[in-house]
Amino acid sequence: MTIEERLDALEGRLRSAEDRLAIMDLVHSYGAAVDTGSAQVTADIFTSDGVYDVDTGLLAGREEIAAMVEGDPHQGLIAHGCGHLMTAPQITLDGDRATVRSYSQLIVRRASTDGFAVARLTANQWDLIRTDDGWRVERRIARMVDGSAEPRDLLRPQ
Repeated sequence: MTIEERLDALEGRLRSAEDRLAIMDLVHSYGAAVDTGSAQVTADIFTSDGVYDVDTGLLAGREEIAAMVEGDPHQGLIAHGCGHLMTAPQITLDGDRATVRSYSQLIVRRASTDGFAVARLTANQWDLIRTDDGWRVERRIARMVDGSAEPRDLLRPQ
């Protein structure tokens, strides 16, 4: 292998590692953004026309995603104490696109015991694209793990 070939291979491995770290940061930033009520930060994780397809409804574009964070149901979760915990993502890179599969948990405070409980376990598929501003979510599909096939299919390696 020539020096040039070795440098090209090294550059490719470095770019892959940098992409994976950036994608992990992006996916994990979602939890802190929604838990602090940072609507614009949450929306900016997505492309301008990004879609959040959750089993409770379809949100299209940054305005609708920000409105979800600002809405009464979500603000009620924040006011009572909650945390969105993201698991380690399984990342598949394909040039300037990536697919991420992961779980997330919504943890809520139980006022009666001052303890916490898992309110929701969700299977996620994140379809990402590299933009001039870094990696962004084009579409996130999120389904509650309820025994049905759809959440399992989201997590199934392709």
